[in-house]
Amino acid sequence: MAVSLSSALLQFLRELSRNNNREWFGANKQRYEEGRSEVIDFVDGLIETLAESDPEILKVDAKKSLFRIYRDTRFSEDKTPYKTNFGAKLSSGKNSPMYYLHIEPGKSFLAGGLFRPDAATLKKVRAAVEGQPQKFLDLVTDDDFRNHFRGLSTEQKLVRVPTGFSNDSPVAEYLKLKNFIVRYPLSDEAVLSGDATAQFAEVYRLMQPLNNFLKNSI
Repeated sequence: MAVSLSSALLQFLRELSRNNNREWFGANKQRYEEGRSEVIDFVDGLIETLAESDPEILKVDAKKSLFRIYRDTRFSEDKTPYKTNFGAKLSSGKNSPMYYLHIEPGKSFLAGGLFRPDAATLKKVRAAVEGQPQKFLDLVTDDDFRNHFRGLSTEQKLVRVPTGFSNDSPVAEYLKLKNFIVRYPLSDEAVLSGDATAQFAEVYRLMQPLNNFLKNSI
């Protein structure tokens, strides 16, 4: 099912970023609701298309996959009340591999993998990486994988290999990772493309070997 995103959606987010306050949002609440419904429909189409290669994705509820637009400002210096993006996490749970969709003018992207897993889950993944080094290296050095994602995210990467793992391992640098995530940037033109559903699903399919490895590790 092909569903397109509209320029009105991106325009709403642009205006929200310039008017991130409750008064403006209240006056434009209907536009937000329309945009949210549009993204839910798009994610539904994405799930349906991606299910051709990953049937388990059909367990995901598009509506529940969307993050709230309201920011938790309790422990943040930034007190703006709203996120300036629509985000959706297609996953079966917090410590499960995911596909992620981020829609934000000029900053949209697709992502996949494991983000901020708990300590026990992360230890299992590291053990699998160290225990199957060639399999993991073949995955992350595959031409299609490398050309699309340019490697795994090094956000929060440790300085040293964690205790219990080998410094001499051929995957030592990967053992330092705290997230096993890849990202694929999207232009505004790509977001609004009439075949975005198919194009995004194809990018997710290239992430699928990583997700399968992580799933088997856990």
